[in-house]
Amino acid sequence: MTCCDPTPSQPHDLTHAVDPAAKRLINCRAVDVNQLCPIRYHWAWEHYLNGCANHWMPTEVSMQKDIDQWRSDAFNEDERRVVLRNLGFFSTGESLVGNNIVLAIFRHVTNPECRQYLLRQAFEEAIHTHTFQYVCESLSLDQREVFNMYHEVDSIAGKDDFVMSLTADVMDPTFTTDGDENIRTFLKNLIGFYVIMEGIFFYSGFVMILSFHRRNRLTGIGEQFQYILRDESIHMNFGIDLINGIKAENPGVWTPEFQQEISELIDQAVQYEVRYAQDCLPNGVLGLNAELFDDYVKHIADRRLEKIGLPRRYETQNPFPWISETIDLQKEKNFFETRVTEYQSGGALDW
Repeated sequence: MTCCDPTPSQPHDLTHAVDPAAKRLINCRAVDVNQLCPIRYHWAWEHYLNGCANHWMPTEVSMQKDIDQWRSDAFNEDERRVVLRNLGFFSTGESLVGNNIVLAIFRHVTNPECRQYLLRQAFEEAIHTHTFQYVCESLSLDQREVFNMYHEVDSIAGKDDFVMSLTADVMDPTFTTDGDENIRTFLKNLIGFYVIMEGIFFYSGFVMILSFHRRNRLTGIGEQFQYILRDESIHMNFGIDLINGIKAENPGVWTPEFQQEISELIDQAVQYEVRYAQDCLPNGVLGLNAELFDDYVKHIADRRLEKIGLPRRYETQNPFPWISETIDLQKEKNFFETRVTEYQSGGALDW
């Protein structure tokens, strides 16, 4: 018996117990309890179940090899810069995503199964922030320096400020999603966090750190980034499903003018990410340089545009074919079948 099957004490078909219109993604009746049954959006429930099955904790990953390498002379100044800049961006980026879920998205998404997933995602964002604290503590880094980079490093501050600017209106306590214009404002928030922050900004960092991991360097950090990548892939896919679902239920909002505005917004994000890559890699390391990331970021952005029904802008190729088995969303099924994800809970991890 599934959660949506009627029990003997409920002989009637539960699909008639709740008005389907009351389970719209946004702007349904006032939310009192998270009444999951009957589930209307099975994609949201599937994302929730996948998130639960993929549970992990950073402290289950050994950092001893990373500690030994970091304390040695195995890393030059440019390589250390890459690591520190990535930790600096992710430590605040993940926190911003978590805050946006709790303070903005959850309040306006009124569908129960989507809210169930958002609760799971918020917890995962906390795990990711915990990860960067755990890494900083393990490597004896100056945690204040790392977690404060969003104030002191222009390329990080620019990305964070750009995404936060898409949240200001939605954070207003008086904001509602009534009317097409307000729905468009909400969609810009969702696109800013799910498509831009998690779908573009995070992916350059994944490549940089995993380039160390593939050379058997910083394997503990690399393993944790693989777990984060797996989580972020589900986050992004949920967000894209949510965006496309809201578009389908409110077709009047997706005007040609709004589509052009979103395409230009993503282009602005690409420029921020290219500047960040230039900051992380002023001299290039490990076969990586800012020019390659220019192509890579545009390649990723084209794929995100297509996912929300917009035309490609850049037509660049992926310059990092070695990463495709791990990071390429077209290879996502293969990634889920690799050793790093062969578990159902933290207690089943086999190192």
